[in-house]
Amino acid sequence: GQEDGPLALPVVDRFAVEEPHLGWSTGAPPEGPGRWDKAVRRFRAVPGARIEPWGGSIINTVEKIKAFLAETPETRLLLDTGHVACWGEDPGELVQYAGHIQLRQARRGVNQALEGDVDWKDFIGRLDSTGYQGALSIEYFDLPEMGLPLDDPVGYAVALAAAIRPLL
Repeated sequence: GQEDGPLALPVVDRFAVEEPHLGWSTGAPPEGPGRWDKAVRRFRAVPGARIEPWGGSIINTVEKIKAFLAETPETRLLLDTGHVACWGEDPGELVQYAGHIQLRQARRGVNQALEGDVDWKDFIGRLDSTGYQGALSIEYFDLPEMGLPLDDPVGYAVALAAAIRPLL
């Protein structure tokens, strides 16, 4: 919807829940029969839309993500470092496909953490080596109803920002 006035920070991404929209990000659908083919059709119809992989989705490994992008070559990723680290892989392997990157520390089996498996120096180096020009944001959340509780998401975000700024 429309905002009533200026925002404190610029909007760099909007999230569409049901289907892709140009210039917006959409979560990958959960695993299930026929969902891969349906997602491929939807993303082919909206070249340049972004898809966010997550652990329970149809694209929950680096291999599956690359296969999906091979079928929808104009699709970009909303790359969430926390999701990729949580399922046990290196988010740096996906930087070249990203149109927006959400930074969050995580480790295998833990979706958000202060200390985790993402090597920020290496990750920022990959941003530099690929010439990444998209948005970078930090995302921590308290969503206990989704199994993702966090007592202090703002504190975690501020701590990560302080750790990453010197690397940029």
